[in-house]
Amino acid sequence: MEYQAGSYEVAVIGAGHAGIEAALAAARLGVRTILFTMSLDSIANMPCNPSIGGTAKGHLVREIDALGGEMGRAADATFIQSRMLNRGKGPAVHSLRVQSDRRAYHAYMKRALEQQQGLTLKQAEVISIGAESGRVVSVSTAMGACYRVSAVIICSGTYLGGRIFVGEYSEESGPDGLHPARALSDSLREHGIPLRRFKTGTPARISRRSIDFSALQEQPGDEEIIPFSFMTRGPLSNRVLCHIGYTNEATHALIRENLHRSPLYGGKIEGVGPRYCPSIEDKVVRFSEKPRHQFFVEPMGLNTEEMYLQGMSSSLPEEVQLALYRSCRGLEKAEIMRTAYAIEYDCIDPLSLLPTLEFIRLRGLYGAGQFNGTSGYEEAAAQGLLAGINAARAVRGKKPVILERSSSYIGTLIDDLVTKGCNEPYRMMTSRSEYRLLLRQDNADIRLTPLGREIGLIDERRYAAFLEKKRLRDEELSRVRRRILPPGEELNSLLVSHETAPISTGTSFEALLRRPQISYRELAALDKEAPSLPPAVAEQVEIEIKYEGYIHKQLAQVEQMHRLESRPLPEGICYREVTGLRLEAAEKLEKIRPLSLGQASRISGVSPADISVLVIYLETHKK
Repeated sequence: MEYQAGSYEVAVIGAGHAGIEAALAAARLGVRTILFTMSLDSIANMPCNPSIGGTAKGHLVREIDALGGEMGRAADATFIQSRMLNRGKGPAVHSLRVQSDRRAYHAYMKRALEQQQGLTLKQAEVISIGAESGRVVSVSTAMGACYRVSAVIICSGTYLGGRIFVGEYSEESGPDGLHPARALSDSLREHGIPLRRFKTGTPARISRRSIDFSALQEQPGDEEIIPFSFMTRGPLSNRVLCHIGYTNEATHALIRENLHRSPLYGGKIEGVGPRYCPSIEDKVVRFSEKPRHQFFVEPMGLNTEEMYLQGMSSSLPEEVQLALYRSCRGLEKAEIMRTAYAIEYDCIDPLSLLPTLEFIRLRGLYGAGQFNGTSGYEEAAAQGLLAGINAARAVRGKKPVILERSSSYIGTLIDDLVTKGCNEPYRMMTSRSEYRLLLRQDNADIRLTPLGREIGLIDERRYAAFLEKKRLRDEELSRVRRRILPPGEELNSLLVSHETAPISTGTSFEALLRRPQISYRELAALDKEAPSLPPAVAEQVEIEIKYEGYIHKQLAQVEQMHRLESRPLPEGICYREVTGLRLEAAEKLEKIRPLSLGQASRISGVSPADISVLVIYLETHKK
């Protein structure tokens, strides 16, 4: 029998990376919030690698921080090794990645939730969502508690209908052997929300003492450490080494001999797995011409002997896993502490969501994270942050926040999900954005902190620091464009040493900085008028000057797209009645319900001719 346990404005289901950001955002915006978790001990759990960031994912973390989210600060407080990826490429793809201490990260986030005013943290399994007249009104737990709510955000991760697979063995389970959430799937189906099955996997954890590190390649962290959060101050240092190893022909032969025992190839797993994070058996099959595959040996934390084998996820039987790991140089005596497994879970088709991450057909219900069909902690946190913001604003009767593709990777992520959908777990990559030179990780604060301030997640102290940084950047950009450097032995020596032509007359600082061989730091060292700038400001000045032409081209593209984005589509429009619209386009538009012509133009099956028809329709029906 149910009992009335209280009332809240926003309820968040799941305390993983999406749920944490959603709950913190809602509570920080002054909305009474309750966060449910299956276990308080699994808050901010990292069932896969305890790392934050990576290619494009690092951009997401910087954007989360710029808007006032928590992930960047948690990563800075708990990292044990930091590296900037893709330094050999252009600044658009530079991406920060840290190895975190798994338990320290959990403790940091649990404490942040416990101390947040206006947020109640509750260990309980939510089994049903109540609705009246097409709007959510309550959530109920397995122990019979019913809470009245105005909005619900589902951040169920891989718990929803979770089932793990290891060879022939299979059982209902959440990640890391935790309890799965079963009943909530039935409640969602009763509300007409169709679910589908996705799959992901994780490698084994092996004992540090069983590894021969002398046979592996060392992978140190960066000497100059750049933090995730724009507010992190003070010296940061690496505390561990990571290592690189390789599979070989013996490893691949073992895998091929046992493919029939893999649930992935034996047909036991129905869910679709992530294309860009395949298991080791999938790699061996798909890339059969490769004689070896790289893997990374990374610590799980400072106070544990567990080591993570990134790149070696598997669902093969335990004894086969042990044999294939031991076939690799350096792992000949490997001892498995946690067996690798695949996990299958329920999730939704994100085409059923609005760009606010609210369900089209059930108002007040939002989704975020793997529940929406994505993979990765960072993608989850980004969605959780926006879902929390929009649920809180809806409760207060405020206009929702919708990030455009041109504003952020978060905007690209959400637009891809709700406009294009996904047939496999979605992973953010820099190639997904057509504006990636504008959406660099170094300028995430310039792009998004004013919005975070407007929303209410950036306080006065932080905003003042942001304005000071922006002032320094703008003043130096102006000075660099005016400053003329005279020819001299020291300057010409620098130019010649970098294999670029010396100067014989006064040349602008800007013109010299445009030369790809020359850095701002080197020129500033020879310029007596150059101010002493923080490294982050100097980096932005250099990028803005060197890539100015390309940046202007992308800004022109953004302006062109804004013309379509600024043309809203009426909420109640019946696309089947629009004369001249093709049947396929009408069906897609009816299903997705785009908010603007720009969003409509990105829907698969909607052609430029269909957009022209809609333009004519809007002109005709202006009244």
